[in-house]
Amino acid sequence: MEHSLVSQLKSQIESLPPQLARAAKYIVDHPAEFGMQPIRDTAQDIGVSANTLVRLANRLGFDTFEALRAPFREALKTERESQLGADWLDQMATKGPFEAQHARLLRGELNVVSRSLRLMAPDKAEQAISAIQQAQTCYVTATRASYALAHYFHYVGRMMVPGMQLVPRHMGSALDELIDIGPKDCLVAMSFAPYSSETIQSMRFAQSRGARLILISDSEVIAPQVVPDVVFVISSLSPHFFGSYGGGMAVVECLLGHLAAQAGPEAAQRIADYQSMREETGAYWQPAKPPRIKR
Repeated sequence: MEHSLVSQLKSQIESLPPQLARAAKYIVDHPAEFGMQPIRDTAQDIGVSANTLVRLANRLGFDTFEALRAPFREALKTERESQLGADWLDQMATKGPFEAQHARLLRGELNVVSRSLRLMAPDKAEQAISAIQQAQTCYVTATRASYALAHYFHYVGRMMVPGMQLVPRHMGSALDELIDIGPKDCLVAMSFAPYSSETIQSMRFAQSRGARLILISDSEVIAPQVVPDVVFVISSLSPHFFGSYGGGMAVVECLLGHLAAQAGPEAAQRIADYQSMREETGAYWQPAKPPRIKR
């Protein structure tokens, strides 16, 4: 929609009053700045009043200035990044030894994420989301470096799936906290080579109790007697000593996106309640308010 608005502005700019034409030219020339800046900053850069921008929005058929700016702000997101090619990496690699190494690292991460997402077939994603949503309790487990992914998946996912539990939560064993797992439950496990013995034991235990098993790993076969219902195979190749977790995080983010899309109004209210609670309890840092100056 951003491109259609720019085309509309170009076609109408000559017929607009001088102030509106000036504002329209700024939008055509600086779409990114227009998408990011508050109305007063934009008006100051153009040299017009904020009301001029409101009038331009109305002239284009929008009820508010925010409605006009929204498509430009949306265009700043990374949804078109994959269409830009890798020329920027090629150019970077020619600038020096460090830049060449930096370009190799960035290209490797892009490849890891792209391959991991390509392997994330929609039917697998649908099976996993169905298992998570239908489970009486959805357990999430991982150890060592993989625990960071599991923690994030649980931290966000529990707002949409109240029955989600992270195991182990503290310094205990995951098996201790899986003692009540059964056929109505599911286990989301994350493990990458070298595979965690504790995670493998947890998966075997969950299977023996009839729970559904969802695995996020760099291989479909990580140990005997581990037969997941759904496996998301991710690429973890890396130019350094440790595997890349970029692909794993990309898969986790997509699963959370599916949960959010299907969560419904109850989950939206729950997320809003979490946010309100955190703000009321001072969970987020806020800058100090400047003292009032008596006039």
